[in-house]
Amino acid sequence: MEDDELPPVWVHRSHHGRFLLAFLAMLLLAAVILIFLEASEFAFEKIGFTPFEFAMILLLTLVGSGIDIPIYKVKSLVPIVQEQEIRAYWVTYRMPRRVFREVTTIIAVNLGGAVIPASVSIYLLATHPGSLLAALVATVVTSALVHLVSRRVPGVGIVAPSFVPPLFAAVAAYLLMPTSPAIVAYVSGTLGTLIGADLTNLRHADNSGAHMESIGGAGTFDGVFLTGIMAVILAAIF
Repeated sequence: MEDDELPPVWVHRSHHGRFLLAFLAMLLLAAVILIFLEASEFAFEKIGFTPFEFAMILLLTLVGSGIDIPIYKVKSLVPIVQEQEIRAYWVTYRMPRRVFREVTTIIAVNLGGAVIPASVSIYLLATHPGSLLAALVATVVTSALVHLVSRRVPGVGIVAPSFVPPLFAAVAAYLLMPTSPAIVAYVSGTLGTLIGADLTNLRHADNSGAHMESIGGAGTFDGVFLTGIMAVILAAIF
């Protein structure tokens, strides 16, 4: 394979530890149980989907978290420290030295953490134009707050606290549209996480040292997935 060629389109990666993956699966199971409660039927109608459709969206989001679609790649020089042995008069001296190693970082888009949630958000805005202004304002606010709490971890990429994006989105949605916050919460939570954590930090990918930076993957997927669960809860309450 030539240096400037991208790897195959579908790249399977595991983003989560077993405990966190089990926790997300339990949340999905709780949402599925909620679907079959009569009290939740009206909630899903307010979101814009049938209970089955929304359950499938959450399931595909979870399954798609292991699929990254490469877009392009960047190269960077990462500093590392090596020990150099020097012998003089039968004595060995170990001297640290700083060298640079070339690392190729693949920029990708995660199917479950970016493509599916963004598509759902666009659909919700197109079918509920009355929520457009509130969703845009909430997305800007959520993006700014998520950007402040997100961190770049060397060798990993962008990491944001899992519960922070849905919490920010829920509060913003309730303040801007208290009578029907579910759609605003889903849109601002998903797009706000992608913009605030990933897209605004993408310019630093050339010195991250990570082998892959996935938009909507790794450290930001959990916030996107929990936003979907939060939207269900808000729709059931209000």
